[in-house]
Amino acid sequence: MTAGSAPSNPAVLPPVIAIDGPSASGKGAVASRVAAALGFHYLDSGAIYRAAALAVARAALDPARSGQEALADLVGRMPLSFSAGRVILDAEDVTDSIRSEECGRQASLVAALPLVRLALLARQRAFRQPPGLVADGRDMASVVFPDARLKVFLTASAEVRAERRYKQLMDKGIHANIAQLLQDIRHRDERDSSRATAPLQKAAGAYELDTSSLTIDHAVAWVLERYERQQSS
Repeated sequence: MTAGSAPSNPAVLPPVIAIDGPSASGKGAVASRVAAALGFHYLDSGAIYRAAALAVARAALDPARSGQEALADLVGRMPLSFSAGRVILDAEDVTDSIRSEECGRQASLVAALPLVRLALLARQRAFRQPPGLVADGRDMASVVFPDARLKVFLTASAEVRAERRYKQLMDKGIHANIAQLLQDIRHRDERDSSRATAPLQKAAGAYELDTSSLTIDHAVAWVLERYERQQSS
């Protein structure tokens, strides 16, 4: 099966709600709550790429200089699992470690490599289990689950997203500079949108929702309403 191709016999596969969007658009919070409301499984694809970036860093490899084959081999074999909302890499709980700003920057570099993305494709698709899956990321609707029952693209202004990230970090007791966060978000948007493989973009047929002035509850209700419409149509 090639990247971006629809699985065979999609009608017999569990339904997928694919939620894409840029960093701090709210997709993770929305996706996890939608999954809980429906009793579906949840895939945080960003956690997989962040864990991959951490594995690459611990192996002393440079995403910008090391060969793609070596990086893809490493991330394809990394002992990664998820348990009760925690991310376990090589038997170590790295849930908090992968949420650092530096890990996020490195994940964006790793995610731009075609062979790395291909190496992680099957791992992401394996999350598709009954009764269904809600997946969030940047190419869930366009590449990983092109046959998703519902496709959503969440967005928000860079300024709002920087403020959200700033609050998240401060709540965790992590010092942050909002001007630097805004610059980082803009740079990451540009890098993610312009990469040659699986760029950040609104997939064909996806609904778009600007969450700049919305609460998480409102965004979740919006997604659930559209899924119910899809089910009844």
